[in-house]
Amino acid sequence: MQPAKKTRRRCPAVATSDDATGEYSSLWTTSLPGDLLLLVAWHVLAGDFLDYIRFRAVCRQWRDGTMCPRGRGVADPRFHPRRWLMFPEGHGLHPGHNKLRGHLRFLNLDTGIFVRLKLPHFRDHCILDSVDGLLLLQRDHDAAVFLLHPFTGDLAELPPLSTLLPQLQSYRSSFCVDNWFFISLGMLATVSCDADAGTITVMILFYRVKVLAFATTKDKQWTLPSWDVPPYAAPLAFHGKIYMVQYPTYDGSLVFQIDPPPQAGLPPPPPKLVATCPVEELYDGYHLVECDSKILLAGYTDSSRSAVVIYKLEDIMLERFVPVTSIGDHALFLLNTSLSVSTKATPTVMAETVVFEGPSTEPMYMQYHLGTGTWCPAVDESGARGYDPGPRSLIQHIITCCIRSAWNKGLICSVKEEDKDGWLIWKVKRKFRHWS
Repeated sequence: MQPAKKTRRRCPAVATSDDATGEYSSLWTTSLPGDLLLLVAWHVLAGDFLDYIRFRAVCRQWRDGTMCPRGRGVADPRFHPRRWLMFPEGHGLHPGHNKLRGHLRFLNLDTGIFVRLKLPHFRDHCILDSVDGLLLLQRDHDAAVFLLHPFTGDLAELPPLSTLLPQLQSYRSSFCVDNWFFISLGMLATVSCDADAGTITVMILFYRVKVLAFATTKDKQWTLPSWDVPPYAAPLAFHGKIYMVQYPTYDGSLVFQIDPPPQAGLPPPPPKLVATCPVEELYDGYHLVECDSKILLAGYTDSSRSAVVIYKLEDIMLERFVPVTSIGDHALFLLNTSLSVSTKATPTVMAETVVFEGPSTEPMYMQYHLGTGTWCPAVDESGARGYDPGPRSLIQHIITCCIRSAWNKGLICSVKEEDKDGWLIWKVKRKFRHWS
């Protein structure tokens, strides 16, 4: 007689804590009211554009209940990737270089996150500027201008810059008129959007010749306003406006603001005086920089350049001259273009510091510590080799982001050198068809 076979009793399935959490999360995501979902989504978008993308990717309900940025990335300012900046690669690898295979890297100045994107546009375009995280492009063969959202791929077309040539006759003898003509003039751009009219307005300040041009996506050409741009320093693009500091007068440092055109088809209004900083408060070295959604005005306290002083523009407008004693976990880079960087995201950059041209005669940028009032080199001696090839630290890449004559040309800058635009352009210049 054979022994009875033993049967294995199966235990009933028991929900684990992970299963319960997943089930609860699923119920929570599907039952979130539509108006609350939108409110949370807009708060996420106010922090970072890619966080909003991740938020929409949680589930189908959240994706269907929120606004898709594709198709709106340029026209809707809420979707501009403001704190993202194209990262300079160095080693001569300019955008469009064959070795990059159509890819570019972008750095978030608040989180330190890098994103690598494939952008095929640079086979026949070059980058002029970065505006609220958008890239201002110029097409090689006809100088047509585009605004590109690097994360959505949205494009907005503007008139060719070559339509400005008849209005810039007086400057053509000083600059070589070819595909790099407008880059050699130096530029700062700002964008404003009119949702009702469905237009995008771009203002470009050519700071080497002190000329402002403007155009909309519905225009056929760029136009110069009837008024002249006053002598200025430290231009800053902020929320569709341009701010600049006039060279010192007997009254002190004058801060002007240029607003975008009030409506499509009209020119921007003339610069208006918004603040005056007395000479005894700010002596020289003026720079405007955005930090934590505030505009700061920085400079030196006296002719020795031994100390840096910073004010909030909103305080100066109210005639309150109380220096900023702390910028928290930020570092300011006050160069040709000024940036603020969170040191939580970039631990190699020291908090409470200002990277600036210090009192030293050494050809290096210096770091000024607001708390101690002391200067130190921003880079070590092994990295202070101008544009020579070699390893570079993160701080040198960020310095290059502030020097637009090198930022978009595959070069890394680390010393105080005059902008050798002709040499820089020659080094990476590709063969273009002539459009002048």
